[in-house]
Amino acid sequence: MRVPNADHASRPWRIHELTADFRLEDVWALPGHGGPGDLPRAVELITSYDTAHSTSFPVRALFAVRWKLGALFGWDEPGDGIGGRVPSLRDRLPPDLRDAPSGPVFHGLPFTPLYLLQDEWAAEIANRTMHGIVHLGWIPDATGSGYHAQMAVYAKPNGRLGEAYMAAIRPFRHLLVYPGLLRDYERRWAAAVPQRNRWRSGPL
Repeated sequence: MRVPNADHASRPWRIHELTADFRLEDVWALPGHGGPGDLPRAVELITSYDTAHSTSFPVRALFAVRWKLGALFGWDEPGDGIGGRVPSLRDRLPPDLRDAPSGPVFHGLPFTPLYLLQDEWAAEIANRTMHGIVHLGWIPDATGSGYHAQMAVYAKPNGRLGEAYMAAIRPFRHLLVYPGLLRDYERRWAAAVPQRNRWRSGPL
């Protein structure tokens, strides 16, 4: 479910310290509920996800097209990534975030983790079109019955190419990609977390 950007912006996330020159593109509430210490489980589901094995045909097809276009036009060359065209956001981290765990590495997507806290995690990606960030916040439910993840996506487009690219993918992202990704996440969360009130019964 889409969440107003203002909701994310109003929360005291540490990511705000790093993103003054980034644009907040989207905020989504992820399905599934857990206990106060379950953010690492949500992060593991995100980082172990492989779009090539998505249950959604549009997700599989659109990512396959993106990787082929990237190879054709040279969008994903090492020199255009983190530490090449753009410095890593790790260079901006204050000492406490730099000393925090970075979280698990991604299995199927070219993101680099930045930091993992009890209620917050972030990772970055860069290529010739943009420098992007995915952020997860772990938020108490309004009913007080547990917690859920809220995902925010930031982007800094790289010139006219980046602006054109972000504008071109926006309708596909909203109508096809995110709904498919969220359905996959919901199924994987249900398989990973038993359907019981885990915040009362403790970790598995």
